[in-house]
Amino acid sequence: MMVRYFEELDIWKEARLFTKKIYEITKNSSFSKDYGLVDQIRRASVSVMSNIAEGFERGSNQEFLQFLYIAKGSCGEVRTQLYVALDQGYIDKKDFDELLSSAKKLSIMISNLISHIKGSRFKGEKFKPVKHKSMKEEIEEIAKNLGIDIARKAQDDSK
Repeated sequence: MMVRYFEELDIWKEARLFTKKIYEITKNSSFSKDYGLVDQIRRASVSVMSNIAEGFERGSNQEFLQFLYIAKGSCGEVRTQLYVALDQGYIDKKDFDELLSSAKKLSIMISNLISHIKGSRFKGEKFKPVKHKSMKEEIEEIAKNLGIDIARKAQDDSK
């Protein structure tokens, strides 16, 4: 099955779920008082899913790879911010371990997708060859769009 939309990608779905968890945990009363950290960790988690989506939509493997590397970097940024949240007592060890595990899983998924794309001979949707029509097919299509019956016109002209 060919993936047509980024929303169909398992990796994007996982990033979306991860972002949802980050938003839920940052609504915690002690965490929510640190506006800077809340903003930073939320933006980094959104960056993961956004870069997966944007890279996919670019239509070339080279650009997709570039955005996947950015997404992977943002994933590392979230992990660092989770340590800050733990050290400041904003989250407990259980929540930290769960989120850190999710972030590492996502990072591995990104790495695996990067490896898969690097090994692929397909260069991306925008590099697919375009099927060109013959001159006759082009003329017939134009005539049809203009409401001209070429076969009948040819008969009339031969009289």
